[in-house]
Amino acid sequence: MTGLRIRTTARLAAACLVCWSALASGARALAPVETPMFEEAVTAGQLPPVAERLPKSPLVVDLKATGREIGKPGGQIISLVSRARDIRYLSANSYARLVGYDEQLNLGPDLLESLENQGDRTFTFVIREGHRWSDGHPFTAEDFRYYWEEVALNKDLNPAGLPDFLLVDGEEPLFEVLDSRTVRYTWPKPNPRFLPTLAQPRDPFIYRPAHYLGKAHNHYVDQKTLDDWAKKEKLKSWAALHNRLDDMFENTNPALPTLQPWRPTTKMPANRFVFERNPYYHRVDTEGHQLPYLDRVIFDVSSSGLMAAKANSGDADILFRGLAMGDIPILKEGEKAQRYKTLLWPYARGSELALYPNLTTKDPVWRKLNRDPRYRRALSLAIDRHILNNALLFGIGTEGNDTITEQSRLFEPEFRTLHAQHDPGEASRLLDEIGLTKRNSAGIRLLPDGRELEIIVETDGDGSMIVDGLTLIGEFWRDVGIKLFIKPQDRTVLRNRTYSGLTVMVAAQGLDLALPTADMPPSELAPMRQDNYAWSRWGQYHETRGKSGESCDIPEAVELMNLYQSWLSTADDAEQTRIWKAMLKNRAENLWSIGTVAGALQPIVVRDGLRNLPQRAVYSWDPTSMLGVYRIDELFWDSVRSKEAWLPPIRRRHRVTAGEAQPSGASANRHGSPKSAAAEAPRP
Repeated sequence: MTGLRIRTTARLAAACLVCWSALASGARALAPVETPMFEEAVTAGQLPPVAERLPKSPLVVDLKATGREIGKPGGQIISLVSRARDIRYLSANSYARLVGYDEQLNLGPDLLESLENQGDRTFTFVIREGHRWSDGHPFTAEDFRYYWEEVALNKDLNPAGLPDFLLVDGEEPLFEVLDSRTVRYTWPKPNPRFLPTLAQPRDPFIYRPAHYLGKAHNHYVDQKTLDDWAKKEKLKSWAALHNRLDDMFENTNPALPTLQPWRPTTKMPANRFVFERNPYYHRVDTEGHQLPYLDRVIFDVSSSGLMAAKANSGDADILFRGLAMGDIPILKEGEKAQRYKTLLWPYARGSELALYPNLTTKDPVWRKLNRDPRYRRALSLAIDRHILNNALLFGIGTEGNDTITEQSRLFEPEFRTLHAQHDPGEASRLLDEIGLTKRNSAGIRLLPDGRELEIIVETDGDGSMIVDGLTLIGEFWRDVGIKLFIKPQDRTVLRNRTYSGLTVMVAAQGLDLALPTADMPPSELAPMRQDNYAWSRWGQYHETRGKSGESCDIPEAVELMNLYQSWLSTADDAEQTRIWKAMLKNRAENLWSIGTVAGALQPIVVRDGLRNLPQRAVYSWDPTSMLGVYRIDELFWDSVRSKEAWLPPIRRRHRVTAGEAQPSGASANRHGSPKSAAAEAPRP
């Protein structure tokens, strides 16, 4: 994947974009083929025939044009998760979005039939006619209106206010419902991050199933009914009840309608979670088969430390999360006996091990030291990345800073190499220049207050590669008079300590968006996100609009914020490219995070006979959404019959009834039924 380029409708004169394939205007001519799983339900009148379940213009996937095979409907796949809540990652991998990326990172409509983008200021969305939620209810503009008026702008449900990507200089858009299939968002200034945010791994879901969630909203149901319902669920308010039901990403509410290829059927708690195909999914192949091909996706909960062993024993049909490069030998051992292959995809990440000096730590001595760029450069120069590469990545990795990959058109060599060579002599000189000249009898430098220069590096403990790498870095740093202490801990504890300013340094993986194009928001490069271990309290200040955290006060970091604001104000490709490169250069010069080695391989275990997954592709969280852009709804078994024997029969549920998640009487409605989107005046 070289020379990647994003293409959005801002650069096209036409309102409609083709998404991954030809969009069939005469889709009924495809003569849709009934899915075997639903034949019995259709015959019994429990489900409409496939021609009535599809939108009038479904998304037609030309598999042959992308080098894939037209598949066979049926069968199921089993995968593993280390904890029950990780079933949420199916939302990222299923990757049905209003707009989404293809494998070449072109952006176009998916759930939408078309969209029009006028200068990144006005976005008009057209919904596919006849598109339905998984329970058969129409997907319309009312679902966008419900999110906007009843969720996003509702202080009880959303006390923090609108998500940041919906604001431009603090101003919200004008939201309009033009008709039952058309909505429009208009900002006074460009909002170039709007469409890319909709395509991210964690979908912001700017629509909600109004027909379902309206039953738990105080605008549509009397307060006593909601109070009784909340009490029954052991919740304190109607808002808490609504938020529990409104679970678009987590997959913990089987009654919540979805537009994804599979819908959950299992309630928490459980050790096995079953997802069944969505009867109303909007994609078809060129022979009229409704996607997804697979009837079910099943997740078994297993210990995180046993993922590779269970894959080696043949317990999974497909597995990637929970596997790392160090697992490759054991995975290869089981291939022949358990009839699977281990695909090795390059991982697009800034660094497999990055160090984050906490610039907002509360300890005044460490705070001053972490903020000195000479200190950060000394730490970087003292690291022998060649040894790390051989030890952690078998020598095949890329040594250098935490930055974007060479496959990105935005890459410049200095982003990787600046201040990243191994030069312990220069590292010692810089530490002396800072004033850290005093040492104890063991040769460890002393801080100005007399403490040893012992850096407590905290990490979440999930990755053995990080702990192994820190052990080596401790040896490199000791050569220049620095002591390193590794402190593994739970990830939630680590984040809370960082958010509170209690960590001095954190070791974690590097840049997530390491395969960017100029159209993608460079927010990860600016001190605007709390989840960045280098400047959590700056990010906290930005995310809470000054209510907590602290304002950014280092000029070079403030410059990153200014550059990001400049990116937000332009829709020009050349200017966005210039801004990205300026931010990346700033990152390399200042070493806000200290990278080590990148270029790990992500092992992906795939059972023999499971077809349509590329043999080699780029793997990342953002922008590929792990396997998302490679369309797992197109996976199929070359022999479905053999796979049905892997699992006991599962009771099929073809409908989610309207009353499944509500108490009796919940239909009482003091305000009438949910408002018609077409008739409602727009609310800015």
